[in-house]
Amino acid sequence: MEFTMVHNNFNVADLTKSIDFYDKALGLAEVRRVEGDGFTIVFVGNKNSAHLLELTQINEHTQRYDLGENEFHLAFSVDDFDAAFKRHKEMGCICYENPDMGIYFISDPDGYWLEILPQK
Repeated sequence: MEFTMVHNNFNVADLTKSIDFYDKALGLAEVRRVEGDGFTIVFVGNKNSAHLLELTQINEHTQRYDLGENEFHLAFSVDDFDAAFKRHKEMGCICYENPDMGIYFISDPDGYWLEILPQK
């Protein structure tokens, strides 16, 4: 028996703002959309991976979610680490840097952390 990771989910307060962020910060674009009774789901991704990020907006939940201690994150490798760092610095979304490890984290509009690391 083999399992394949398909997607992760983040619940978001402002779907448009989140889609714009993921496009600008990470080059992730809308792949498909599901409209339901009281919610909208948008899957974003790119050609570099089959793994998708599911952004879910519950219509009645317009405030940011309480992420607690936020001890989870998604990681992205990038082929031009310096250019990515410059872009994210200009966007003001870098929330933690670890130069000794050669990585940094950005935070999306809802406070989810995304690790950025150079491609090996």
